[in-house]
Order: sequence, then structure tokens, then C-alpha cells
Amino acid sequence: MSDLSPPIHLNVDRIRVGYTTGRRMHEIVHGLSFSVPQGEIGCLLGPSGCGKTTVLRAIAGFERVIDGRILIGGKELSNSHLTAPPESRHVGVVFQDYALFPHLSIADNVGFGLRKLSAADRSSRVQQLLSMTGLRTQATKYPHELSGGQQQRVALARALAPRPQLLLLDEPFSNLDIDLRERLAGEVRDILKELGTTAVLVTHDQHEAFAIADQIGVMQGGRIVQWDTAYNLYHRPVDRFVADFIGQGVFAPGNVDRERQHVNVELGSLPLWQGMEYCATDEKDAQQVDVLLRADDVLYDESSELKAEVVRKAFRGAQFLYTLKLPSGQTVLAMVSSHHDHALGEKIGVRLAADHVVTFPRITPTAGG
Repeated sequence: MSDLSPPIHLNVDRIRVGYTTGRRMHEIVHGLSFSVPQGEIGCLLGPSGCGKTTVLRAIAGFERVIDGRILIGGKELSNSHLTAPPESRHVGVVFQDYALFPHLSIADNVGFGLRKLSAADRSSRVQQLLSMTGLRTQATKYPHELSGGQQQRVALARALAPRPQLLLLDEPFSNLDIDLRERLAGEVRDILKELGTTAVLVTHDQHEAFAIADQIGVMQGGRIVQWDTAYNLYHRPVDRFVADFIGQGVFAPGNVDRERQHVNVELGSLPLWQGMEYCATDEKDAQQVDVLLRADDVLYDESSELKAEVVRKAFRGAQFLYTLKLPSGQTVLAMVSSHHDHALGEKIGVRLAADHVVTFPRITPTAGG
């Protein structure tokens, strides 16, 4: 099923956004840039207070920019002298709280923005979106009769009904339980791809970001630290913040063997920068480094001579996430099949199996720190 709305390219160029209190300017977004090609899905991912929702509001036209530009489909809609109104931007927005009309049926909620169409065209468009979002049988119900996931689908259908050139999603799954978030994110991605809609998602949940986005920008302090694919963010983080924020892992101390071009950690020896096309940090001159070890870099191996003590365990269905203490006291994480249910305090064999070796210059604790 195709859509008549042409996808567009979004370009956010060095924008600064903030607000004034009295004579003082409080800048929230600092020279931020990214672009989303036609028909792709971008995501701004980061902790609360990093400025990601402010960026989304600026794209929608709800916030003015102090400097920089926002272009949608090549048309400049925001700069330091211009803020085109939201209604002129052909942008759809899905909010965190859904914002459905409680007194309208599901069909009427979806068709709310289509009042300029004939009754026949409006009905056809509503039925198309209800079918696409799996809500055809819910058309005559009211929002309070639907589950949270169904209400979110209604909000998505309503935003897509006017055929926006760009769709913005502001923490759209945060009110749902964890399992439903990722599944619904995947469904939303399928719908957007079927329609060819360019979209930008804002979230603090990396699992949502990974499930829906083609490119993800990890934000910190009003800036994008790394704009990349989910794979590269996980395996090739450009700095410690991205490495720590994405995935689950620990930094283990390592010593560099220059002659062999290896780094030695307690679990074993690894080729420096294995699986890396580039070295993002300056540890080439370091003798002591911190090595990022993900939970999938440490494997359970009954035959291994190296034993680690189970100090914490979290059941994840098919797997346990074990926190393991090595003989030195260093802790690492390991994903182990749930068939291997080990007790706290038990020692199990482990070995190192990292495909991507990510290192950073060693951080030495300061005295009294």
C-alpha cells in the first residue's frame, strides 16, 4: 500500500536553542547538526535533560532557534530571524501522552485533521490507517476502551492521516510496559517504511531506538556526541559516554603490549583495535588503558581454568545476565543460557571472546576521589 505524500529530507544545521530569564540567556542546545534522508528514520537518544525534546520542538516550530537553520525538503523554516508556524511545516507529531479526544470514537480521532476532505475521501483514508495500524475492529470504540498500546496506534494513525512530509515522535512509548515498547516500536517502523515517511524519534530508551531507527544520535549536554547506526554505537563508540550509555558493559584495566600489538586484561589477551576501521581515541600512545567489555564478550566455559564468582544474576527468559567477580575483584558481565542456573557465590568458568576491541586511556582515581 503506497502513500501519496512525498518523503522529504530533514536538515538541522548548527542550531542553538535556549530561553532568557531577565537579561540572562540559558542555552539548551549548542550548535547541533544532523540530517535524515528521505524516507529514513532518525532518533535522538539520551538521558533526561540533554535537550533532545527541545530539538524536536524546534523542528516542529514550537521553539525558535537562536542561531543555525532547520530545513525541511530543502525549504528553510527556522533561522535566527525566521520561525515558520507549525501548521505551515507539514509535520505530524505524536506526543508522549497520546492527546486523544475522549469524546470522539477511534475513527473520528483518526479523521480529526481531515475535515477539508469530502466525506468519502475522509472515510477511505481513515479506513486505510485503521487497517494499517490493526485498529479496524476498534473504529467505533472510544479511547478509554482501548489498551495503552492501542491508544498509541490511534495517535500514530491520526498523525499520519493528513499525509505529513515529516513525522516527529516525542517519547511515544514511555507510558507502556517494557516488553510492549520494543514490539510496538518495531510495528511503527514497519508502518513508516511502508508509507515511506521521514521521521525523527526522541527517546531515552536504547531498545526503542534500536528497534525503530536507521540512524541514532546519542546526545549529552545539548550536543550530539555520535550520530551513527545502532551497530556502530554498540561496537564502535567514539567516547566513554557513548560506550557507557549504550549496551551493558564494564571498563576493565588493560596493559598494552606494543611489540605484539595486543592488550592484556585479566581475562586474556586481545589484538588492539580488533574489528575497528579507525581508532577514535588517543590511546595509541598509552601503556595502560581501559577496555570496554560487553556482556557478550565474556563467555561461559565449563572447561576454562579462569573461574569467576557469581555475585548478581538477572533472569532474562532465555538467558541470565550474570555479574561475575574475577580473582582480582574486578567485575564483568556475562550473558549465559538460562539452562545454566548458577547460585550466588558459585564459581563458574569463563573466557574472553571479543570481536570488537574498544579501548580508552586509563582513568586513574584521584587521591580522595
